[in-house]
Amino acid sequence: MKRLSIIFAAVASLILVLGACSSNSASKDGGTRTIKIGINGDDNDLWSLVQKQVKDDGINLKIVSFSDYVQPNTALNDGSIDLNSFQTITYMNQFKKDHNLDISAIGSTVIAPMGIYSKKYKKIEDIPDGATITIPDDVTNAGRALKLLASAKLITLVDNFDPRGSVDQIKDNPKHLNIKPIAAGQTARSLEDVGAAVINNGFAVQAGLKPSKDPLYKEDPNDKAAQPYINVIAAATKNKKDKDFLKIVKAYQSKAVHDYIIKRDKGATVPVVTSIDKIKNL
Repeated sequence: MKRLSIIFAAVASLILVLGACSSNSASKDGGTRTIKIGINGDDNDLWSLVQKQVKDDGINLKIVSFSDYVQPNTALNDGSIDLNSFQTITYMNQFKKDHNLDISAIGSTVIAPMGIYSKKYKKIEDIPDGATITIPDDVTNAGRALKLLASAKLITLVDNFDPRGSVDQIKDNPKHLNIKPIAAGQTARSLEDVGAAVINNGFAVQAGLKPSKDPLYKEDPNDKAAQPYINVIAAATKNKKDKDFLKIVKAYQSKAVHDYIIKRDKGATVPVVTSIDKIKNL
């Protein structure tokens, strides 16, 4: 009997261990489900608003802040967090392909229009022949910057342009501009030394620029060409239809959050509500 008791105790302990190992970061406590969302940057105030909206749905939304663009995806893939919201659909698709991750977009959030800035010229037409224009050098943003320069009619691109492409895909450069790729975080700092710079919204804000009025030219959020740069909420693919996760998406896309973004950002970011099916393969 003593031996059987020992065996039963061992089995019971094993069940408890396996149960603990199989649980992920989403947990329930007294009818309330804790869901962890990873973000990057200074959006805590915005997500605090979403937090309050889903509280009545029995969801305790816990905000986890990251300081880079790698950990939020790897943490999502390994189950350390349940959702993340920090990246464009194009960046997510490329990152999960490069790192073999099984994550998916479940809802759209905002688009942060990229702009062409200058401290030397007032109009896009004023940029002279031979001027240097800096652009981000990372795969996603380099292609985005080149498309913006083409939209501004400063250059034209090859017909089969790859959105992840580089300067070698410039077809025509009538002003003989020196298009110089540099680290994205350095583009705003380069303004003192160059004719113009293509700057991501976040870095422009950090540099004290106002994306709503300072660019000589910027992306049109309603243009189909801007769709690859819509930001998304992502989940592990196996959880993409989780009802509570979709309630969080719905809360983010609510009028209250929309109005808050418009008031806070003054055009620096623009709320976007679109079907994930339309953009999931961009």
